[in-house]
Amino acid sequence: MMNDLQLFAVTATGPRPLPWPPGATSIHDAFDVLDLGVYSALRTFAHNKFLHLDYHLDRTEQSMRLLGWDYILDRMALCRALHQVCAAYPLPDARVRFDVLAAPATPLGSDSRLLIALTPFTPVPAACYEEGVRVQLAPRLKRETPLVKAAGFVLARRPYPLGHPEAYEHLLVNEAAEILEGSSSNFYAVRDGMVYTAGAGVLEGITRRILLALVPALHLPLSLTPIHIDDIARLDEAFITSSSRGVVPVVAIDGLPVGAGRPGPLTQRLWTAYQEYVQAHIRPAGMRYEV
Repeated sequence: MMNDLQLFAVTATGPRPLPWPPGATSIHDAFDVLDLGVYSALRTFAHNKFLHLDYHLDRTEQSMRLLGWDYILDRMALCRALHQVCAAYPLPDARVRFDVLAAPATPLGSDSRLLIALTPFTPVPAACYEEGVRVQLAPRLKRETPLVKAAGFVLARRPYPLGHPEAYEHLLVNEAAEILEGSSSNFYAVRDGMVYTAGAGVLEGITRRILLALVPALHLPLSLTPIHIDDIARLDEAFITSSSRGVVPVVAIDGLPVGAGRPGPLTQRLWTAYQEYVQAHIRPAGMRYEV
């Protein structure tokens, strides 16, 4: 039987296979038995290529600094391990998560704090891009340290499952009733030709970083300002972004239609620009770091 649920410890001699935890069915609950720390979740392209893996590593190191850790991430060892395990993965593409744990993975028989998990990558259904998705507000869901990609937040958001037809994603809202981000994505709105997205109080998503460069490159105005929930009915377009999904149009928020209730032209321009960017920038994990 094909082993498409894989877990590895990154060691001085390379990646070492670990047993997949019994009962774990997703890339995220595979870590439930461990002392969680910081992580990054992404996908492969063309089997063993990544989009700006260096950005993911930068954010991981920033997260550790903000937590006051003295752990030093061996970027080269991680890149080599990622290249090795992804090249050997039996399916066309993989969903990838790498973690720096708060303590060694002793429950799984390893003294390493650096783990890699691989599961099958399931593309976003074409209908989500063509017709858009509906999302819901989640005012009780909070990210305590927005600049830290903390694995503990994965547990906090579990009561808000993803992918439901009426709640493809859940949006976090601050005390001022402004939309900050999605539980697993960044959020953007378009009104009168201006692209809005929160400039503070959100995770610095990798796809967000790319989009913040693409928007001005397309000569579109950008405001790092969150949208108030009272303005939802006045939006022309909205969309979310993440490393595994790219740019996904949003056509309804909390039951209120966004614009005409279908993906708008500006969102479609950004989707196309992002797809072109991906094809121009994907590369194997070790390409930049190996001497």
